[in-house]
Amino acid sequence: MFKKIAVIGAGNVGATTAQRIAEAELSKQVVLVDVAEGIPQGKALDLCQSGPVYGYDTQVIGTNGYDEVADAELVVITAGMARKPGMSRDDLLEINAKIMRSVCVEIKRVAPQSILIVVSNPLDVMCHVALEATGFPKERVIGMAGVLDTSRFRTFLAEAADVSVNDVQAFVLGGHGDTMVPLVRYSSIAGIPLDKFIAPDKLAAIVDRARNGGAEIVKHLKTGSAFYAPSASVLEMVESIVKDKKRILPCAAYLQGEYGVQNTYVGVPCKLSAKGLEQIIELDLTPEERETLNISIKDVQENVKKLSAVAQ
Repeated sequence: MFKKIAVIGAGNVGATTAQRIAEAELSKQVVLVDVAEGIPQGKALDLCQSGPVYGYDTQVIGTNGYDEVADAELVVITAGMARKPGMSRDDLLEINAKIMRSVCVEIKRVAPQSILIVVSNPLDVMCHVALEATGFPKERVIGMAGVLDTSRFRTFLAEAADVSVNDVQAFVLGGHGDTMVPLVRYSSIAGIPLDKFIAPDKLAAIVDRARNGGAEIVKHLKTGSAFYAPSASVLEMVESIVKDKKRILPCAAYLQGEYGVQNTYVGVPCKLSAKGLEQIIELDLTPEERETLNISIKDVQENVKKLSAVAQ
């Protein structure tokens, strides 16, 4: 158990993440931070009052500042504008970059030894911003995307095959967006290849649906974006770090030569431990898989360039 975990942003994703961490008792204290006066305080008080019913003793604190974040071992950043219908994640680029920089300056000031999990969109680019703004080593700046994308892929596969999601194993690589790469060849149901359960044309449709899973939810909600599955995905990463479980999870990691890529955040299999990012796992990819991954990587790199041009 950590002494303190902070969640920056008390919107749907942030508040639900704080709830999940408190309920799992992964930290003695959870600090919920937001610029909106009263919102983090009210939600924190509500979460505290859930403790006696749910059975957790985690202390939840709401604040509009960062002094309460001091010495947090782990910080989850969800702050930023959420997508609306018709918007892509990339449309949030400039506004969320400004928010991310301001947040990271404060984190560096009060919790310089913390591990960061970035959730804000566009995810891969926001990881770049966080890495530059904090100056933290890459092992302590990780993005949550692949766990969520893989969860969506697993959900659709289980539904099509009429099996339990618990028996579906899958991996999604690349950027968190329409160019993400669901790896069919590395996916299975109870260790059995997917083609034993799902026809090729139906499988192709599932891959496409997984790539647009977030947009599908935004279209339904109209005024917001997903938060239950994203917060659950964050929790899986937090648990592996807090408990030093060394889970192999798909996360956005800063590549420096892995997969032939330099200085770019890309969704890849990562071993998460008490150190944060302990190891990047390199998979053997076919030429077709490599080509698809390169398209996704190029998309991330172009957005990083766009942001750099705006900053100048």
